[in-house]
Amino acid sequence: MNDLAPPETRPAHTVSRALSVLDLFDAEHPVWSAEGICAALGCPVPTGYRYIRELVAAGLLRRVSGGYALGARIILLDYVMRQADQLVQTAAPVMRALAARTGCDCVLTAVYGEQILDVHREAGEAPLALAYGRGRPRPPFQGAAPKVILAAQPTAWVRQLYDRTAAAAAAAGMGRDWKEFRSGLAAIRKRGFYVSIGELEPAINAIAAPIAPHAHEPASALAAVMTRERFALLNQAVLIALVREAAEEISAKLPA
Repeated sequence: MNDLAPPETRPAHTVSRALSVLDLFDAEHPVWSAEGICAALGCPVPTGYRYIRELVAAGLLRRVSGGYALGARIILLDYVMRQADQLVQTAAPVMRALAARTGCDCVLTAVYGEQILDVHREAGEAPLALAYGRGRPRPPFQGAAPKVILAAQPTAWVRQLYDRTAAAAAAAGMGRDWKEFRSGLAAIRKRGFYVSIGELEPAINAIAAPIAPHAHEPASALAAVMTRERFALLNQAVLIALVREAAEEISAKLPA
């Protein structure tokens, strides 16, 4: 088919291949040269340049010093996505209330495919400078929110993840083998919450509780995040109860 044919008449695999260029961009690789894109995709240089031109025309890529970066259209799409995200829209007011009551930052985390992402945050009385934010994948075995999310996932899904990342799980203290790993998650699931002490960032503690899953919504968790100093001053039993209640309120308010 003619390369100049409009996208709607192109083979689906061609469109998919062009969009796969976007998968190359992450925090470690925010800028790519045209040659680097072609090499990473393993496609002929003329084909790679065609993909790049189309993505630039669509606003999904932009020319910068050193090559190409994600375009402004991504910002617009993120804004639109937030407006349509029922989980975020439902959770935000509950999170604001919890942040105001506890003084802690409140973070909403969800799993998409096999990536665990923070999708929304409400600041407490002294907003934290956290290393992770919306869109940056979280390590699956560190921190409170990822652990309560994993504990709520189907066994088959968790086993597939574990089989590919067993060394990382062991390094994070999640168990030396599958039996220990599964037992640890079962304990978290039974408890209904998890408290992390400096796991992801040495000076930061967090308490997370799972949000009961709903059809069409990703598995998710709510966390109260604070400095170690604030954690020591707060009534931890009360804070755990407040986080769990907020997570249950979000779940109850999500459309069936």
